[in-house]
Amino acid sequence: MKYMLLINAGSVGEDGQADGCDAQAVEDWIAFDKAVRDAGVMVSGESLADLVTATTVRVAEDGRRSVVDGPFAETREVLGGFYVIDVPDLDAALDWAARCPGARGGGSVVVRPVAGMGA
Repeated sequence: MKYMLLINAGSVGEDGQADGCDAQAVEDWIAFDKAVRDAGVMVSGESLADLVTATTVRVAEDGRRSVVDGPFAETREVLGGFYVIDVPDLDAALDWAARCPGARGGGSVVVRPVAGMGA
């Protein structure tokens, strides 16, 4: 079964980047990425560009499009990237989420099943 691990940075600086991106954090991410790949459970995954590069699009009921720079959420938590993994069950997905460096230091990893759209 496929699950998406949505990685949220817990603390974001004024520049829109996640705090705590030191050399050890980078090594932890490299090790986690290797573990997911080596285990053969990785379907896809990407890190997202800095928050300051985001653009939000909304479409009103009358069809008019509104485009503004940046997301304006009521939270300091920022989606930093994702993994899609293929594992036997939710427990296995939760185990991988707990191993993810993004779950530490005030961050979180949201685990959601990938809904099949009927092939």
